[in-house]
Amino acid sequence: MEIRPLLMCFALCVVYATSKPTEKKERIHHDAPLSSREHDDAQGFDYDHDAFLGQKEAKSFDDLSPEESKRRLGVIVEKIDGDSDGFVTEVELKAWIKKAQKKYVYENVDRQWKDFDVNNDGMISWEEYRNVTYGTYLDDPEPDDGYNYQHMMARDERRFKMADQNGDQIANKEEFTAFLHPEEYDHMKDIVVLETMEDIDKNGDGFIDLNEYIGDMYNHEDEMEEPDWVATEREQFSEFRDKNKDGKMDREETLDWILPSDYDHAEAEAKHLVYESDLNKVRQSCSLSCLYWFSFSLAFTHTALSVFKHSID
Repeated sequence: MEIRPLLMCFALCVVYATSKPTEKKERIHHDAPLSSREHDDAQGFDYDHDAFLGQKEAKSFDDLSPEESKRRLGVIVEKIDGDSDGFVTEVELKAWIKKAQKKYVYENVDRQWKDFDVNNDGMISWEEYRNVTYGTYLDDPEPDDGYNYQHMMARDERRFKMADQNGDQIANKEEFTAFLHPEEYDHMKDIVVLETMEDIDKNGDGFIDLNEYIGDMYNHEDEMEEPDWVATEREQFSEFRDKNKDGKMDREETLDWILPSDYDHAEAEAKHLVYESDLNKVRQSCSLSCLYWFSFSLAFTHTALSVFKHSID
């Protein structure tokens, strides 16, 4: 199956059918909120419940019996303890929360995995990915549609090599996830910045100037007057994007723009959960049994907790 041509055709159809010149293209990547609920423990643990399990998974607990919820939470808590030392640290809990919040990413990878793992060995080589994605182009290097598949293939190979941390040209599930969703991984930030600059830097000088910045977000064709947000973006570029005031953005400035160092909600929540679970309040970790008890409190009301308290202790 030729994945790339189909995706490109679909994307172009959507763009031409729905886009308008005044619509703004958004390149900034922000982490999604851990929950849409207010974080107020005095009113309940709904926010913590969503953060700990992921909002989609959290909803699935609504229909579970206390016994089944208890069983599932026990499995989860043991998974969080990565080094199996009987304690869950803030680092381990932060990693778990981030993973729970990015479940949609892993689901997307799972959907695509079977298309690319041609030999069903549980790995995806660059050759497998290339052949599935660019098979038609490899057979006919001069397609009639005029699209530069050679450039796209080289770009994909460069990203694949960056995601392939052991350099064997074969991706396991985590490496393939980094390849498909590079914005989610710290070691892939450079490739995200590089690809963004290549997209926007039309004159090829290695920088993004104001006209290129605005041109990436706003198509002024057939427009008599710029929408108000364009003027705001011009100010944003001058006041905040171009930090050294040289009239253009370099790689560091582009990184700060598209992958800003936002408040880390997962880290803050991990600290909160460990604090609430750590009964003696003297270390940056909590025992499995304490976290198990607190996680159970996230899934049920205080009334339910009083019923099942002794069975959990």
